[in-house]
Formats: sequence, C-alpha cells, structure tokens
Amino acid sequence: QVQLMESGPGLVKPSQTLSLTCTVSGGSIRIRPYCWSWIRQPPGKGLEWMGVVCYDGSTDYSPSLKSRTSISRDTSKNQFSLQLSLVTPEDTAVYYCARGISTIPDKYWGQGTQVTVPS
Repeated sequence: QVQLMESGPGLVKPSQTLSLTCTVSGGSIRIRPYCWSWIRQPPGKGLEWMGVVCYDGSTDYSPSLKSRTSISRDTSKNQFSLQLSLVTPEDTAVYYCARGISTIPDKYWGQGTQVTVPS
C-alpha cells in the first residue's frame, strides 16, 4: 500500500521560498511508469496542479507557476520536494503530494498540509 506524507513549515513569510517534502512509503519513486505530483487547493477554490517529477527524474510544471517552482527528488530517502519562490498571500493553500501517471494523479494522495502566507 503506497502512502504519501507531506511535511514542511505551515507559515511562510511573503517573498520567501516555500519548501515542502513528500515522503513515500510502500513503493519506490523510481518505479516506472509512476510520476509524483504537487497539487494545491487555495481556500474556497479548486485543485491546482503545480508540477511533477517522474520515475526517471524528468520534471514538468504548470505554465502559470513554472517561473517560481522547482521539484526535486532524493531517491535515497524516497522523497520528493517542492520549492515555490517569492510567495504571496495568494499562495496560501492546502498542499498535496500525489502519485500518478504523467501529470494525472491516481488514488494515492497525501493528507495535505496547510501553508499560510500572511498579508
């Protein structure tokens, strides 16, 4: 059973960089054909796909966030991470990590972690 868990600070100051880590258990992040996504949901809004790192280390990003987003992985720890730079209050959201195929998440998601950027 694949399990994902997000971790990181719950409060990030404006203009700083948001850093989150997703720890995966029950399956290697190097196993094809799986890709590992970051997705967020601002308060009162829908889900927004942010980016992905795949089994081969390749990455892809949402065009709207690409200039501020970096996703990396640590295969020795079976983790992948998100960095979002120059945050504003509009980046306040629940952030999720998820497994999937390419950019499409499947049923395995983390529980989500709240990140707040104060105004």
